[in-house]
Amino acid sequence: MKIHEYQAKQVLRSAGVAVLDGHVATTPDEAAKAYETLGGKIAVVKAQIHAGGRGKGTTKENPAQHGVQLVKSADEARKVAEGLLGKTLVTIQTGPEGKTVNKVFVEAGCNIARELYLGIVLDRAAAMPVLMVSTEGGVEIEKVAEETPERIFKEHFDPHFGLQSYQVRKLCAKLGIKGKSVRSADKFMRALCDVYVKYDCSMAEINPLVVTAEGELVALDAKMSFDSNALFRHKDIVEFRDLTEEEPLEVRAAEAGLSYIKLEGNIGCLVNGAGLAMSTMDIIKLNGGQPANFLDVGGGANAAQVTEAFRIILSDPHVKAVLVNIFGGIMRCTTIAEALVQAYKTVGFNVPLVVRLEGTEVEEGKKIIAESDVDIITADDINDAARKVVATLA
Repeated sequence: MKIHEYQAKQVLRSAGVAVLDGHVATTPDEAAKAYETLGGKIAVVKAQIHAGGRGKGTTKENPAQHGVQLVKSADEARKVAEGLLGKTLVTIQTGPEGKTVNKVFVEAGCNIARELYLGIVLDRAAAMPVLMVSTEGGVEIEKVAEETPERIFKEHFDPHFGLQSYQVRKLCAKLGIKGKSVRSADKFMRALCDVYVKYDCSMAEINPLVVTAEGELVALDAKMSFDSNALFRHKDIVEFRDLTEEEPLEVRAAEAGLSYIKLEGNIGCLVNGAGLAMSTMDIIKLNGGQPANFLDVGGGANAAQVTEAFRIILSDPHVKAVLVNIFGGIMRCTTIAEALVQAYKTVGFNVPLVVRLEGTEVEEGKKIIAESDVDIITADDINDAARKVVATLA
């Protein structure tokens, strides 16, 4: 689960991580009031969407309107907010469709001496979190990793003991941080690592992390995402969820107890089991097709869930064919076949449907489909199914 910058900074502030003062606004007048509350000095108005690259991003309605802008008066804050709120911001991470801006964050300015990068992710190979820093603040870290990987420095840390001061000193030496800034770095980095572990984060990124003219480290931006499987431990974080920022079909699927992720292809997939679903997508691509989604109905899916799964798949206008790949283990193939036939009749298909069944009572399940009056293409194995569904698009 992702949260907005202003929400991430609330979490960081409560944990002792240095952030600037700021206020969220949903109207131009609120933005002007927020500017005045900050003391009437230079401030920054930032579009709040779940995507990076906002500073270079522009709105569809006005290419001159960027997602992050400096303002020097309440009137400027009002005008910038008016140019962002309700508009579609397109950045390198949103794709050409962009995202609608529903909130802006008006934040105090600061005297920046240097811009750095800091991020924390889980290193699965090392089975430990890893803190990454770079002198290339304000730049996409993927670009730095590709072009100048020697400028990224890493320190793994034990989640039980946290980042240690000697590790901070090593990183400071590589970043050229000296004097009292080292003490600020020690407090900042160690507190951020503690937040990462405490809240079961999957990613925490500060870009840019700035060193002020006074030698203090401050989070100028903040992105945080959390392991959805651990959210039951963090009710306060769940309250930050913004459904308007999420794919509507994914939200709908979650409410139905389905695991669904929208992709960019045109072959809808309905599978039981995450591993089988991933294999199915791979085989579709191997046969020249493009999967439109990942959808796992689970081992105990019933007719109602299968019906809703079909509705979700067919709600994607890009879907031109559907492949069902089911292994009847916990659930018998006869039960699955009956659910498929019932769902087909209920939903009303206008695209080809290819079904492959395997497992318990598979022959009886195939017979149910064959004797039904629905137009379902059956397949003997997954390769056969992938070839047939791709062929329907030719």
